[in-house]
Amino acid sequence: MAKLYFHYSTMNAGKSTVLLQASYNYRERGMDTYVLTAQFDNRAGQGKVASRIGIDSRADTFAPGDDLFAKVQARLSDGSVACIFIDESQFLEKDQVWQLARVVDDLDVPVMCYGLRVDFRGELFPGSAALLALADEMREVRTICHCGKKATMVVRMGPDGQALKEGAQVQIGGNETYVSLCRRHWRDAVGDQ
Repeated sequence: MAKLYFHYSTMNAGKSTVLLQASYNYRERGMDTYVLTAQFDNRAGQGKVASRIGIDSRADTFAPGDDLFAKVQARLSDGSVACIFIDESQFLEKDQVWQLARVVDDLDVPVMCYGLRVDFRGELFPGSAALLALADEMREVRTICHCGKKATMVVRMGPDGQALKEGAQVQIGGNETYVSLCRRHWRDAVGDQ
């Protein structure tokens, strides 16, 4: 029975690595997968999911306003798909998460979403909030803070090396921009006493 999964974490926990490994496992067994990623996150190149450890895969992209149910139906018209993988799922819109739920319910295809739970301000992304509400199963991909505790938060660093407290929710970046921390060290970094 198909399910909607949400694999969440902070930055640099290995979400894309886990996604690529899972997709590979399906393909190794002769089952096709459909991989999607956010159109505007092109750090690895347009239409590509890449991991920090050097593995990657071609992917279709989604943008705000795209009908993902229709996109999946179009892909299914080209042949069966054993599983759908969504990278950067925090960038999904609420309606798109509902469309993915319809894919699971009406087309009986599992959908595995991988993304951030919260932004640098400690607030949920809209896509993550919808996935937390609608997912059949949620799994945390864990990483650690510099102190060794589980990292659950992320800070965005400014050019001066200090944690930013304000700014747009979405700014594409990697290790040069974001640091994953436990809640205590996140509070220390943003001055939340």
